[in-house]
Amino acid sequence: MKIKFKIKGLDCANCAADLEREINKIDGVDEASISFMSERLVIECEESIKNEVIEKIKKVIKKEEPYVTIEEK
Repeated sequence: MKIKFKIKGLDCANCAADLEREINKIDGVDEASISFMSERLVIECEESIKNEVIEKIKKVIKKEEPYVTIEEK
């Protein structure tokens, strides 16, 4: 299942790439992609673990880029 988010507060494309790399390491995330220019995060995961994966993503974002926020589209 694909889930799309609006991602706000990223300062640069390198920050986006680093964050994308960390999100892709999360168990349950099949694929994650961040577009710095369009402020979009798209992840693929199993629907049955969607909420668990989203919580893990929020924890990674808070650790790596504490000023960045996401909201599901």
